Amino acid sequence: MVPDIIANAGPLLRRYNVVFCDVWGVIHDGHTAYAAAGEALARFRDGGGTVMLVSNAPFPGDRVATVIDSKGVRRDAWDAIVSSGDIALRHVADKGYARIHCIGPEPRDRALFERLPGRRAELTDADAIVCSGLVNDRTETAEDYRGVLDVALKRKLPFVCANPDLAVDVGPDRLPCAGAIAALYEDMGGPVFWAGKPHASAYQAAMLKAAELRGEPIDPARTLAIGDAVRTDLGAAQSAGMDALFIAAGLHRYETMHGDKIIAEKLTRLFRPGTPPAVAAMSYLAW
Repeated sequence: MVPDIIANAGPLLRRYNVVFCDVWGVIHDGHTAYAAAGEALARFRDGGGTVMLVSNAPFPGDRVATVIDSKGVRRDAWDAIVSSGDIALRHVADKGYARIHCIGPEPRDRALFERLPGRRAELTDADAIVCSGLVNDRTETAEDYRGVLDVALKRKLPFVCANPDLAVDVGPDRLPCAGAIAALYEDMGGPVFWAGKPHASAYQAAMLKAAELRGEPIDPARTLAIGDAVRTDLGAAQSAGMDALFIAAGLHRYETMHGDKIIAEKLTRLFRPGTPPAVAAMSYLAW
């Protein structure tokens, strides 16, 4: 079903008491905060709502907070952060992996790697791989890692994907993410743990944290997911039994928009039968 195109989210937001909001593509564009999105979330909180930022960012939540602060995201727009980095760290600890081979850029993802409970190891000595992204996402693709994955597959190494996104927009540029490498490894027959959306790990963690903050169980029927990615954000909402609001100006902007306007025909092509649904679509989040 093709979602209705709306200009103002206020009437929709009033139907819910919890929002699970994506970060990159919804509240900032990789460089600068979207002021109207921050205002909308702050107004929702002023009315008694709880905003959980649910991010596939491959670093701990406190690092996500530092990053969005630097981009000008207002602090009163959110209550707590659940990140893929945190989910990955918990998974590694739960599994008891002691020797970990890390794939990802440093120093960007050092906050994740330094908090891993095991020691870093060469691929031939590792219990598992933790991948936060491509070492150089502007010059590499997932195929550049096929040789490493061949070695890992022979050893049946578990692969912990600390960012399930396949790609992300940084301003005008679209760059590959850890999910692209994880998808290749899975296609090759390797075992992958996806630490984030659209997999259950993300919204389960967000539900627990929101319930803690509100002092009551969270009703999925009163929870709205807001995101720009059909596969991750809307897919996670569908699996969790939540409504979703689709933001077109993020990952799918070239497929759905002309300038700052959603084109109905393009939206229809994106939301073909079988696509995770949304109750509404907006160019940018605004009250």
